[in-house]
Amino acid sequence: MAQEKKVILLAGPTASGKSKLALELSKELNGEIINADSMQVYKELFILTSRPSKSDVKKIKHHLYGFSSIKNTFSSGVWLEMASQKIKKLLNTGRTPIVVGGTGLYFKSLTDGLVKIPEIPIILRNEIREMHEEIGQKNFFNKLISLDPLAENFVKDTDSQRTIRAYEVKKFTNKSMSLWIKETNKIFDDSIFRKIFIDPPKSLLHKKINSRVEKMFKIGAIKEVQNFVRININKRLMANRILGVKEIKDYLERKKSLYQTKEIIKLRTRQYVKRQFTWARGHMKSWNMIYSSNFNDLCKNAINKIS
Repeated sequence: MAQEKKVILLAGPTASGKSKLALELSKELNGEIINADSMQVYKELFILTSRPSKSDVKKIKHHLYGFSSIKNTFSSGVWLEMASQKIKKLLNTGRTPIVVGGTGLYFKSLTDGLVKIPEIPIILRNEIREMHEEIGQKNFFNKLISLDPLAENFVKDTDSQRTIRAYEVKKFTNKSMSLWIKETNKIFDDSIFRKIFIDPPKSLLHKKINSRVEKMFKIGAIKEVQNFVRININKRLMANRILGVKEIKDYLERKKSLYQTKEIIKLRTRQYVKRQFTWARGHMKSWNMIYSSNFNDLCKNAINKIS
């Protein structure tokens, strides 16, 4: 009898132990790991993005980590195309794809398909973002509803990123993003996915975040940002948003002390984790939420959900 084909989706907030669990699942399921973290694609940033260690990569094959330059744009559409090809190739060779990361949009594109909106000119995108900065989210949201009344059904008035996206789509294509969404096709049948979200208590995550940030500085985070600064990339590129880049830049420019820098990074990482949980509550209702303080029990729980 042919083995049932399955794709493991393993998500969770920063510092929840996704990478460790992914390695164990790979051994159990004859699997290989595919990155679903938008910041771990960059080759120049290893420490700040917490990419898998060299020893882990030697144990199990890892894909889509550290291959794109911070000088280039990298979109969810490009990721989806590359990840889908990797998944199909692994399935065809009898391997189990284990897609791991903390970028909710990547997982959503994989399970639901990605809206195929024409590429919007960067000049228009910049103009719209500048307008948003000038008038603020509340006024900008009102402008969006005037331009695209349908947007009120799928965009929250507090979601600035989605508000901007909906505005630029309507402005450039003269078609509501809600209509583009309706025309989206899935790449895979949903039955192939086994969806797991590691859901640890926030108090534990906060402790792990503190330890992670301290370790980053010990192993060279400052030098990594110094190299980043020397490359001098466009300020609007996504790599500038990686947690720690701006904060360490401020330290290098003597705007903040080392202690202040670490504390700000810890705070912003906690805020990012909060956003990850918010995304999960809104978009991952069908996922299996698991956690155990005992790693062996966590693995058993994950295997049971996958089987």
